[in-house]
Parts: sequence; C-alpha cells; structure tokens
Amino acid sequence: MVAYPWKCMEFLEENETKLIPFLKWAGGKRWFVQKYADHLPNNFHRYIEPFLGGGSVFFHLKPENAILGDLNQDLIIAYSAIKEDYDSLITALRKHNRQHSYEYYYKVRACNPTSDIGRAARFIYLNRTCFNGIYRVNLKGKYNVPKGSKNTVILESDDFSALSYQLQSARIINSDFEILIETAQRGDLVFADPPYTVKHNFNGFVKYNEKLFSWDDQIRLADALYRAKERGVKIVSTNANHESIRELYLEREFGFQSVSRYSSISAKICSRNQFEELLVRAI
Repeated sequence: MVAYPWKCMEFLEENETKLIPFLKWAGGKRWFVQKYADHLPNNFHRYIEPFLGGGSVFFHLKPENAILGDLNQDLIIAYSAIKEDYDSLITALRKHNRQHSYEYYYKVRACNPTSDIGRAARFIYLNRTCFNGIYRVNLKGKYNVPKGSKNTVILESDDFSALSYQLQSARIINSDFEILIETAQRGDLVFADPPYTVKHNFNGFVKYNEKLFSWDDQIRLADALYRAKERGVKIVSTNANHESIRELYLEREFGFQSVSRYSSISAKICSRNQFEELLVRAI
C-alpha cells in the first residue's frame, strides 16, 4: 500500500490542481487540454483510454474511475511502477541522474532490466534524455533513439506522489485498444488518440510505435467506437485531419471538427509548424 502525505491528498481534492505528465510523448495531448479542454465532457461514469501515451487527458480530467491501456508494455510498466511503488522508482531515477553521460546513455539503452522498477526507470530515463522524447524500436524490438541534448533526469515538475495518488483510481492494462473499448458501457467516456495512419499512406507518427498501426486498424477502431456510441458511451477521439479519416467517421454518424496543434518532433526546425488534427465526438 502506498502512503500519501495529507498535504498531497488535500491538494488533489481541489479541482484546480494541475497534474503534469511525466513523459514527453510523440503525438501527446498537452496542447489539446490547454486549448480544447472544453470539448471534453465534465460528467461521465468511467474514463477509458486505450492509447495511453503521455496520459495528458487522464491527468487533466482526474477521473474517479478509469481504465488505462496501451500495447506498449514498457509504457504500462512505467505507469504501474508509479502507481505501486514510486519511492523505489525515484531512487532508481536518481541513480540514473548521477551517472548520466554520453557513454552511460548508450549503456542503459542496450541493457534489459529484469525488475519492473528497473524497466520503468530505464524507460523514463531514456524518454527524458533521448532525442525529442521519441519512442522508437527497430525490427528486433530494440530501442534505438540516439541521445538528445537534454541531460536532466529529475525534473522540477516531478510529483510522482500526486501522480501515484491519481493512478490509484485506474486499472492499468497492457492490451489492444478494441478489448478496452468493448468494456465501455452507457455513460462512460472513451478518449481515443490512435497513431495517425491514413488510407494509402503512413503518417510520421506511425514509426514511433512498437507495432505499426495500419489502415485496417483505423477501420477496426472506428467500428469499435461506433459500437460503443450505440451503447450510449461518450466518445472523444483525435485523429489525422485527412479525407479518408473524415469519410470513415462520417459514415458512422460521428460529429467532427478540425483543431490545430504545434509539432516540435521533427528534426528539421523548418518542419516544425502548426498542423490540423481531427476531433471526433459523440457526446
């Protein structure tokens, strides 16, 4: 059982408390909760997020009951470690912080810890010191992102105690998205932020995922969200603002609109710019 300081619990009871995600994540939704939080419903029974990533929407809404899932096992282990034993995780991160160097980064990148705390600490360490916080593996499943310019492993914004407290409300599952969406019932909220694959093409974000997200997966997602909508589930989903995606959701009678975001993921500064995304809703 994790012990929580009374002060932390008191702060979390205040609606205005801001929980800052502990990961930088390609396609993350910090920009969305900053600019478009009013598009999220305030009332729902249970919150379900099948593409967890950085968890920005979950940490913004702070739901009392949630199911969080992702196919990325290391990501799920990191969330579970914060939920169950953040003190040990902080100790491991401090060790990484003390030893961090160019050589140490590649040593850690090449290693395979056997404990969950070791795997979680490695995952967070690499996320914070690699190039642009990208998660990418090769065909053998080995993480292959080079070292970036940032050298800080422990951040001033870190509040693992508060994050752990909020995560007590959630079941954290390593799972395919369809399984999680099928659990949603009337009055629940599903927030889905899939990789942005479009028909006849691949978006740049796809290659950051351990498993490619195909157009068939986009269709499977749209069908799962449609079935959930028909059960009375509230749906909010973000996706590529592309004709093929719009047609996919128009056929299933979803409402949608374009929203803009800034992307800083590209290695080329000239490629970092405002982009339009599609917000799909059934509320």
